[in-house]
Amino acid sequence: MPTHANARSGPNPVSGPVNTADVPADATPQRATARTWGGLAVLALALLLVSVDATVLDLAVPAISADLAPTTPQLLWIIDVYSFVLAGLLITMGTLGDRIGRRRLLLVGAAGFGIASAVAAWAVNPEMLIAARVLQGIAGATLMPATLGLIRSMFADPKQRTLAISVWGAMAGSGAAFGPLLGGWLLEHYWWGSVFLVNLPVMALLVVLGPVLVPESRDPNPGRFDLASAGLSMLALIPIVYAVKELAAHGASAGVLVAAVIGVLAGIAFMRRQRRLAAPLLDLDLFRLPPFRAAVLTNLLSIFALAGVLFFGSQYLQLVLGKAPLEAGLLLIPGTLGSMAGSLGAAWLVARFRPIHALCGALILSAAGAMLFWLLRADPTASVTPFVLGFLLIGAGVGVALTVSADLIVSSAPAERAGNAAAISETALEGGIALGVAVLGSVVMAVFRHGLDLSTVPSANADAARESLGGAVEAARGLPDSAATALLDSAHSAFVTGIHLAATGTTVILLASAYVAYRAAASRSAK
Repeated sequence: MPTHANARSGPNPVSGPVNTADVPADATPQRATARTWGGLAVLALALLLVSVDATVLDLAVPAISADLAPTTPQLLWIIDVYSFVLAGLLITMGTLGDRIGRRRLLLVGAAGFGIASAVAAWAVNPEMLIAARVLQGIAGATLMPATLGLIRSMFADPKQRTLAISVWGAMAGSGAAFGPLLGGWLLEHYWWGSVFLVNLPVMALLVVLGPVLVPESRDPNPGRFDLASAGLSMLALIPIVYAVKELAAHGASAGVLVAAVIGVLAGIAFMRRQRRLAAPLLDLDLFRLPPFRAAVLTNLLSIFALAGVLFFGSQYLQLVLGKAPLEAGLLLIPGTLGSMAGSLGAAWLVARFRPIHALCGALILSAAGAMLFWLLRADPTASVTPFVLGFLLIGAGVGVALTVSADLIVSSAPAERAGNAAAISETALEGGIALGVAVLGSVVMAVFRHGLDLSTVPSANADAARESLGGAVEAARGLPDSAATALLDSAHSAFVTGIHLAATGTTVILLASAYVAYRAAASRSAK
């Protein structure tokens, strides 16, 4: 397998592609220049906006509903189709970047993302907005793996690359959390289309500065691009992401089952096809590397925990403790800042400890944060300190874990397969988000529905109260005071009990992930 030093060979002019041919193993890695760090800044800002766009619409739904009058299914597609398309195309776009050039794909994606954002901002009907969100997902899928793949080739020195990936991780991890805050501020001052227009200047900056600051890199011997594999990867990932999101939001149904079956069967067909191809879309041999395999699993499970906390955390703050949306958002900021600090501090930790020790320590820290959620109470007057502190520890630990695991993923893969490795990392990230919401959300809601006391609720309101904590709160508003109090007490207690069980499961998963990662590192050292 190529060493870190082979990410470049000799001088790396900005205008020419990186030569990924082998160089002597004892060659000193080329240090990054000021121009290289400037390129990283442009890449990081673009990645931040792509991450923000996954959640920026959360607070714009009422305004969009009033202006465009979408049906309920159309509104769901407006919100979710971006992440569906993004997840489905990550592997395809990562491999395509290896073949045609990662910078070229990045610039095409940036231009496409800007155009799609402008179309979305001035959409005149729901169909136009849905189409624009699809285009945003396609363009976003080119940007995310391209940024990480380019970092792999731009930073040949392992220490500098870890620092660069720390910046990348801070942007990727914080974008989704900052989305609602940015959206809320823009909606207070402008119309709903402004949440899309904010993308335009950044994407324009990337298109202008990218050719100057970012070097081209590609696989010198890419082989033939397999369209059938690309189709199968989309057919596998999109239905599975759809199924887990629907399962979390509405529970099991025939449609969810059909989507899951289609996704699994397509995934099996995709894997079999990759084993037969001389130039596969997804290099399954990468998973034979223990550090790579453990890092991908850690990447998925760490974001799994963070996504689950964000899912039920905002509901706990608003619907149990009675915090206003803005106040709830502000209470989430310490955890978001903790995630950014963890990502940026990962480079310092890796410089002083073995990466596997930093990774396992981060997972244990997140597990400790999850256990603090056992201190959450159903009393609306309860202190927010256990939640804020728990989320802070989870955010900090996940920030370190995501950065170290991403570094291990791109560093353990050959340089010419950097885009493919980055796409796997991004797919694990998207899969972890979807699974975290689906699994932990389903656990919380199952306990909630089982523990909910509907004895004082009229049968006409029972289904709405059982649907969600928000439904129970809404149903209580139409009841007499005594009945409303009984329903709210029952709903709050059942929901918090569900959080306690989800916190236990999250703790076990994080500790198990730390064990698996440590064993993988130990087995590699023994060889």
